Amino acid sequence: MDIYQNIKEGERGAWLSIIAYLSLSLLKIIIAVTYASEALLADGLNNATDIIASLAVLVGLKISRKPPDEDHRYGHFRAETVSALIASLIMMIVGIEVLWRAVRKFFDPVLDTPGGVAAWTALVSAAVMFAVYQYNRKLALRINSRAVMAAAYDNRSDALVSLGAFIGIVGAQTGLAWMDPLAATLVGAVICKTAWDIFRDASHTLTDGFDDKKLEQFRRTVEQTKGVASIKDIKARFHGNRVFVDMVIQVADNNMNVVESHRITEEIEKRMWNEHRISEVHIHIEPKEG
Repeated sequence: MDIYQNIKEGERGAWLSIIAYLSLSLLKIIIAVTYASEALLADGLNNATDIIASLAVLVGLKISRKPPDEDHRYGHFRAETVSALIASLIMMIVGIEVLWRAVRKFFDPVLDTPGGVAAWTALVSAAVMFAVYQYNRKLALRINSRAVMAAAYDNRSDALVSLGAFIGIVGAQTGLAWMDPLAATLVGAVICKTAWDIFRDASHTLTDGFDDKKLEQFRRTVEQTKGVASIKDIKARFHGNRVFVDMVIQVADNNMNVVESHRITEEIEKRMWNEHRISEVHIHIEPKEG
């Protein structure tokens, strides 16, 4: 499937997340205020930040679909990574705010006991977000999208957050009032942790960081290609959802002509696509030393 079509399909996952987060955040915030649940309020604010994150992914995916132009010869695929970076900063700010509210709640002279509706709202929300996670995970695997997979992992963490809020609210209803603000504190910590993970991954990608283990897999694929004597240098980097690989190889026969050398590069490109789904491979050929 064409990479631009893949990106367009990825937008469906972003839209699904936006609709789910918008609906659930409004419901949770209204129920939380009505039935005095700090944990559910924190969960609702968490979903509100997820709307921003999903919008950032959506905008990034749309910009990524723009074809190369005179200012962006490699295309616009990194736009989604930049959007994720911005979203992570916004999420971190909200996470700190949730933590601050929860900690202050512990020092209130009287802790409110949340109503039963708040607990059921959190439980239903957990089920909805787990279903969204399953959809986005399958979509990400099918279209090979790191952005959609990151969104899926965020969906999963949100399902766990809602489940934690449910436990905290039920605990508060059984007489342990401190469990509700405790659950809110844990929600705030999860928001901050998720924001940090997204920031770390996006900044690593934008600075051309790449997994050494994955690079070693590329190396083994190339070394097993007929006619390749050794790999003098190999490196890779992400450009949005695409991987660009640059390598310098030494051939076994120093007397081969241009046509034969080109045949080796075509075989490497074919193997890289079949085994790793990588189409952008730049190969420089040199004679074997010694």
